[in-house]
Amino acid sequence: MDDLRTTLATFSPDDRKEFLRFLQRQRRKEKGRKDAQLCELLWHREDYSTAELLARLYPPDDPNATAYYALRKRLLRQVTDFLLLKQRDRDLTAASTVRGQLSLAQYLFDADIPRLAWATLRKAEKLAQQNEQYELLNTVYNLQIEHAHGEHAEPLDEIIRRRNRNKPAAEEEERAAIAYSLMRARLRQARTQGRSGGASFDQIMQDILREYDLQEAFARRPSLLYRLLSIARSAMLVRRDFASFEPFVRRCYHLMEKRHGFQAAHREYQLGLLYMIAHALYRNRRFTESVEYLEQLRGLIDSGPRSFHNEFYPRYIFLLAANLAFQRRNTESIRLLEELLRTHNLNPRDQLTGRLGLGFHYFAEGQYQRTAQTLLAIGRSDHWCEEKMGVEWLLNKNLGELLTQLEMGNADVATHRLRAVERLVRDRFGNDGGNYRYVLSYLALVRDILDDPAAANRPAFAARVAEMPRFLPLEREDLQAMSFYAWLRARMMNRPYYDVLMEVAAAPVAPAVPAAV
Repeated sequence: MDDLRTTLATFSPDDRKEFLRFLQRQRRKEKGRKDAQLCELLWHREDYSTAELLARLYPPDDPNATAYYALRKRLLRQVTDFLLLKQRDRDLTAASTVRGQLSLAQYLFDADIPRLAWATLRKAEKLAQQNEQYELLNTVYNLQIEHAHGEHAEPLDEIIRRRNRNKPAAEEEERAAIAYSLMRARLRQARTQGRSGGASFDQIMQDILREYDLQEAFARRPSLLYRLLSIARSAMLVRRDFASFEPFVRRCYHLMEKRHGFQAAHREYQLGLLYMIAHALYRNRRFTESVEYLEQLRGLIDSGPRSFHNEFYPRYIFLLAANLAFQRRNTESIRLLEELLRTHNLNPRDQLTGRLGLGFHYFAEGQYQRTAQTLLAIGRSDHWCEEKMGVEWLLNKNLGELLTQLEMGNADVATHRLRAVERLVRDRFGNDGGNYRYVLSYLALVRDILDDPAAANRPAFAARVAEMPRFLPLEREDLQAMSFYAWLRARMMNRPYYDVLMEVAAAPVAPAVPAAV
C-alpha cells in the first residue's frame, strides 16, 4: 500500500488546491513543478505502479529511480509541514495556544532573548491556569525551572511552590489518560468479539479505576467526569444497557452544571456529555427528548472553535437523522445525510457510519436501488470494515445488503449474501452462533422467504418468529436489531416496513436493573 497516496487521498478539493499553492511557495519553479506533477499523479483515480510513475515523471531513456525516491521523500515532508500548519490554524483551543507559546519561549531562550522568553512563559502559565490545562502547566513550570538562573527569572522557590501545587492535578490527568486508554483497548477487544466479549467489562472498569485512584475524581472536574463517563458508556455499549446509563449520565451532567457550571475551557467536555445523553435517550426510544439535547449540542457547536465543529457536527447529524427517522420524518433524515456526505471531508469511520445510515433511511422509504448503490459506495472489504467498526457493524451492513437484494428480486445475490453472513457468524462464534445464535435463527427465516415468498404468511412461520432466541428481551433490544425484526413482521403482515418499524419502536422500554458504574 502506498502510504503517501493514501494520505493525499484524504485531502478535500479545497485542500488539494491549497496544497499545490503551498508547493509552489516552498520550492523553486522547476522543483515545485515536479512535486506538483507527482502529487497530481498520486491523486489520479488510477493507482499507478512505480514503473508507470517513473515513465510519466522522467524521460523514457532516463527513468531516474534515485531522483524519484528523493522526490517522494521531499513531497512527504511537504505534506507533513502543510498538515501541521493546517492543524495549527484549525485548532483554536487553549491547549494549542499554550503549546505554541511554549515553542516560542524555547526558541527565544535558544536565541538568547531571555526577557521576551520569560514574558511568553508567563502568558502561557496564565492561559494554562485559566483553562485547567494542568499537564501543559506542569511543562511550563519545568521550563521556568530550567531557566531560573537568568536575571529575568522569577524566584526559584516560588516557581517550585507553584509547580508542586499543580502537580497533583497534572498527575490525576495522567492517571485518567492511562485508564481511558486501557478502557479503549479492552473495549476494542470486546467489540471484535461482539456481545460475548462484554461479560466481565464492568469488573475490568472497576479494577482499573481502583488501581489509578479515580473513583471519586469525576465529582470535581469536568474533564475527568467526561473521561470516566466515556468509560462507563463503553461498558454500556457492549452490554446494550442504555436504560441504566441514561439516567446516570443525565444526573452527573446536571449536578456538575448546577454545582460548578461549564466554563469555556470545559466546552469540549460539555459537548461530549450532551452527545452521550442524546445518544442514550435515542437508544431508549425517547426521541423527542434526544432531539432537545441535540439542539443544545448544536448551539455549542456553532459558538465554538472549528475543531469542535469538525469533531461533533458529523455525530450530531448522524444522531439527529436517526431520531427524525423514528418521528416519521425520514425524508429529512435523508436530506441531512446526503448533504453531509456531499459537503464534508469525513474521516473513514464517519464515512462508514454515514453511508450505512443513509442506506437504512433509503430502505425505509422503499428506495432499494439507492440503498444498494449507497452500500456499494462504501467500497471496502468486509475485513477492513470489521477492523474499523467491529463485527456487529459488519453484521448490520451484510444483513442490510441481504434484505436489499431480496427486496429487489435478486434471489441469487441475496442467497450468496445469506451464506456469507452465516459463515461469518459460525467462524467467529462457533457452529451454534454463541450469543449470536439469534442471527442464525433470523437467517433461517429469511432463507424460507427466499425459497417461498408466501412462507411468511403461514401460522407456522409466525410461531418460529415468536420463538427466536434473543440476546435481550425485544423491548430492550437496540434499534438496529429491531429494524431487522420489523422487516420480518412487515412480511408476515403484508404491510409497509416503515409503518411496522414505527409501531415496534413505539413499544414502551422495560426498565433495566441498575448497573454498577
